[in-house]
Amino acid sequence: MNIDMNQMSAQTFRGNPMTSPALAERLDGLLFFPVTAFGPDGGLDLDAFRAHVRAGVEAGAAAVFACCGTGEFHALSPEEFGACVAAAVEETAGRVPVVAGAGYGTALALQYAGIAERAGADGLLAMPPYLVVPDQEGMLRHYTALAAGTGLDVIVYQRDNAVFTPETVVELARVPNIIGLKDGVGDLDLMQRIISAVRTELPGHDFRYFNGLPTAELTGLAYRGIGVRLYSSAVFAFSPEIALAFHKALTTGDDATVDKLIDGFYRPLVNLRNQGRGYAVSLVKAGVRLRGLDVGEVRPPLSEPAPAHVKELAELIERGLALLGDR
Repeated sequence: MNIDMNQMSAQTFRGNPMTSPALAERLDGLLFFPVTAFGPDGGLDLDAFRAHVRAGVEAGAAAVFACCGTGEFHALSPEEFGACVAAAVEETAGRVPVVAGAGYGTALALQYAGIAERAGADGLLAMPPYLVVPDQEGMLRHYTALAAGTGLDVIVYQRDNAVFTPETVVELARVPNIIGLKDGVGDLDLMQRIISAVRTELPGHDFRYFNGLPTAELTGLAYRGIGVRLYSSAVFAFSPEIALAFHKALTTGDDATVDKLIDGFYRPLVNLRNQGRGYAVSLVKAGVRLRGLDVGEVRPPLSEPAPAHVKELAELIERGLALLGDR
């Protein structure tokens, strides 16, 4: 799909009204990370992407995180990225916030931030810098420069080569438009120390924390134990019924349903996800196709799941849906 960013209308790249509530106030519920749809020729399929986003919002997503890890940010051109973010903004129509990915080095992250802002996004998920393993000072410079270069609120994504000390997170939290930290590491000791440090150094400061592990539901109880209640749900992309039922059970203390879904669906799903590299994305995309929406295959360097694993995923989805009927 050929996209000329200079020909995209001002209406498409519209900003959100100044009267809109702050992003942090709107992030309350299940966070939806849509896949990015590609056609048979490998090009962007905006119609399928729009349908995917629309279905997620209608199912009950509290926010749309477009073109992030599950959305194959790494595989998108800037033009494709802008078109997808603008489409997500149009499909949500202000009903829920749209957060767009931003990554690579500082200069490119700022370019993506500018595209997302012009597309009308409400915020950014700042993903780790490309390739390098920076020290704490370098990461602090990177994320503060990104925040200073955009009018959008920023959530910093901790994972891989971007793991922060509590002291660094305190400094990030001091930046007015850095509103939260998404954790993809899973070190609860570190997260507890981070939360404690921010609480101590910035008393009363509303800083948000997110469980961002690949299948966050499996660790939902543990994260809630240290006060982290928001999480991203990859399952929501292909089975919102299961994801919403689990979220409701988790937030209302329905331990029987939580245990039933962990034992019968989420633990087997994680076991399956661990069978292949990149399955945190490609298996999700296969799940969306299994539920009836052709969003195409993943782009290189990711690979499609083995046919046997797709068959196992289909059986797991059926089992999960059956568990809902047994409640």
